[in-house]
Amino acid sequence: MTLRVDALRYARAFALGILLSACFGLAAQAQTYPERPIRLIAPFPAGGLVDVLARAVGDELSKSLGQPVIVENRAGAGGNIGAEAVAKSTPDGYTLLMTSAGILTANQFLYAKMPFNPDKDFVAVSNVADMPMLVVVNPKVPAKTLGEFVALARANPGKFNFGSPGVGTTGHLGLAMFMHAANIKLTHVPYKGAAPAITDLLAGQIDGVVDNPPTVLPHIQAGKLRPLAVAAKQRMPLLPDLPTAAEAGVPNYEAYSWFGVVAPAGTPAAIVARLHKEIAAALAKPALRERFAKSGARLLGNTPDEFAKQIRDDRKMWGTIIKAAGIKPQ
Repeated sequence: MTLRVDALRYARAFALGILLSACFGLAAQAQTYPERPIRLIAPFPAGGLVDVLARAVGDELSKSLGQPVIVENRAGAGGNIGAEAVAKSTPDGYTLLMTSAGILTANQFLYAKMPFNPDKDFVAVSNVADMPMLVVVNPKVPAKTLGEFVALARANPGKFNFGSPGVGTTGHLGLAMFMHAANIKLTHVPYKGAAPAITDLLAGQIDGVVDNPPTVLPHIQAGKLRPLAVAAKQRMPLLPDLPTAAEAGVPNYEAYSWFGVVAPAGTPAAIVARLHKEIAAALAKPALRERFAKSGARLLGNTPDEFAKQIRDDRKMWGTIIKAAGIKPQ
């Protein structure tokens, strides 16, 4: 009996020693962080807004942290492939994710099998930016206003094809919310990224998109695409004559896309705090704010707790909307 008790005490002491060593190791690691290059994974193709934001934030972090921040594009499955790589990486602050809203809030309702748990596998660092979404159509569509288009769509359920950067992306979610708010049925055509969707929209292969301003603004300004409304409470300074959805006859339609940085769950709090501090400082720089304001984005930099609450609230909202829209997991 004595030998057994001693063995149990030894095992517990050994386990406690390992735990304490790990804690001290993480604390020491946080004090010296970072000591090597950091990977910032952008889970969508190069050239898209997630990629552009990742590179802008990465450049600023490289300066303030004194280590290179390497942006790595891992596209596919609505952002799930890149997010999975981060979720399963070592939680030491050296692998981060520039996420879009859909990855952590809606994908679990859109994909039958998720390769990670969006609620438990990440820790919020900071929301980076948000922007209102635009309802845009090809000029061949016989509707000059949002009200006219809604009337056409109601008279022809499923006739109009709307593209998105992929299942679960902000473009897909904004489209789902539009259909729900306007009580219309459109055919969703998912692409592998925003660029191919816009290419087909310009060519008339699809009828419209609900997308972020940076992807469509140049084509709107060139007269190649027709904006119908901005899904926001207020009009956009960049398009002052474009009505809000409510002004155009679709009340309660407000769709904002947001983007932020998260780390694997278990990342030391001190490292998360350091990353948030540096990201918030970068986003407060006038030059960076002016650069993204020209594309319709608002830079944020809120706290990890604020960002985590936003993710939870949006997850609940999208779950309700996706269910109401009758969208089934694939």
